[in-house]
Amino acid sequence: MKIALDPYMIRHVPLLELPGAVAELGYEWIELSPREDFIPFFRHPRVDDATVRKFRKALDAAGVGISSLLPLFRWSGPDEDARQAAVRYWKRSIQIASELGVASMISEFNGRPEEADRSEAQFWKSMDELLPLFEQEGIRLALEPHPDDFIEDGHQAVDFIRGINHPSVNFLYCAPHTFHIGDDAPGIIRHAGELLTHVHLADAFDHTASSGNRYILNPPGTTARIHQHLDMGQGEVDFGELFRALRDNHFDGTLTACVFAWEERAKESSLFMRAKIDEYLAASS
Repeated sequence: MKIALDPYMIRHVPLLELPGAVAELGYEWIELSPREDFIPFFRHPRVDDATVRKFRKALDAAGVGISSLLPLFRWSGPDEDARQAAVRYWKRSIQIASELGVASMISEFNGRPEEADRSEAQFWKSMDELLPLFEQEGIRLALEPHPDDFIEDGHQAVDFIRGINHPSVNFLYCAPHTFHIGDDAPGIIRHAGELLTHVHLADAFDHTASSGNRYILNPPGTTARIHQHLDMGQGEVDFGELFRALRDNHFDGTLTACVFAWEERAKESSLFMRAKIDEYLAASS
């Protein structure tokens, strides 16, 4: 099992210094999410081959590996020009992952929930182009249902991935999205079975709770999907049942600490999450 850090809260650390900074926080693995000097949100990668080689050397020197690259592109959006651009960005990102020796990439379904049929069709067009590249480079892709994607429900996402019917495509469960994707971590994990290869760990409040609003959205009736990525224990995700479900599922993939809420205490949060993950793993063993 790999325990990784999503270093988004320390994204201002220079790229070549990032491996050392992550090692100091007690992690041996990085899940590299979007950053402006590498692969930014929704835009073409900003890194050249020479920098990729330097980054790989920095990783080796720090004794830190990249568990996965996590690009986010509009590859399922209803706009065809945007989809084609996203595929171009994906192709370069896959090349970067290959040059880094990374065998796993992660992303979201993307698209629009109010245009789910059109978004699904766009997704398939993109996959027709990209799956051969994942095969060629020996890279696996883990997909997660994200709030405001064309697929948001966890069970439906597992079924959709089964429908892709490809050994290179797997499922990611994101704990801070629990209350947006069905509030059924044990059931979704059990349903995913061997498809589950990655889990994101952070806490969130249950905005569906009958006891009252956990937060207030304006204007009333807005479709915005608000959630948090808090330290474990600061919200209402039941991590005891989640880790028991992972044990029962014989999970041996990647667990990623992906807290985004505390940039002013990024070090303390990252250290806390590393210790808390170990605690839950020991309790569920």
